[in-house]
Amino acid sequence: MPLFDFRCQACQAEFERLVRASDTPSCPQCGSTAITKLLVSRLAPAGKIEDIRLSNRRAAHAQGLFNHYSPAEQQRLLKGKPV
Repeated sequence: MPLFDFRCQACQAEFERLVRASDTPSCPQCGSTAITKLLVSRLAPAGKIEDIRLSNRRAAHAQGLFNHYSPAEQQRLLKGKPV
């Protein structure tokens, strides 16, 4: 499922959702289904994508979601180094 940015026509709120082509999301602010898909999504700033990825991996590891990594890989992950 692709991630799309939307704008609500009723309250002008902007939000993003993972949606299938057949689904119509509703606005999280007002619940309206009168929404417009935005053509351009915001991108992560250059050089920050790796930091974001590592941050998300550390958070997942803290929740016990990376148990399939070896102990050495887990230690590198905790230190912020790529696995």
